[in-house]
Amino acid sequence: MPFVYILRCSDRSLYVGQTDDMTSCEQTHNFGHGGHYTAARRPVYLVYTEPSESSESASRRQRQLKRWTTKKKEALISGQPLTRTQLAKSRGSKLVGTARSR
Repeated sequence: MPFVYILRCSDRSLYVGQTDDMTSCEQTHNFGHGGHYTAARRPVYLVYTEPSESSESASRRQRQLKRWTTKKKEALISGQPLTRTQLAKSRGSKLVGTARSR
């Protein structure tokens, strides 16, 4: 079964990944074999897991979570309900204002 997971790195940053083997995920990253980002920020701690029905759905969810702000990821990790405003915002979204003249 595929999983999406979030690791907290030693510098307090968050790393989002996916795996089919949750039992060795944290250990793999801590041995420096999980990715360049986490290898430079060890030790890492598993703080969130979410099962997926397929590898494709896990990949979609991973891409979605990677675009989220840190604040939004922290709310997910802590189990706090996400507000409608939080759900609408992603790190890539920009507010575009238009000025109307009267």
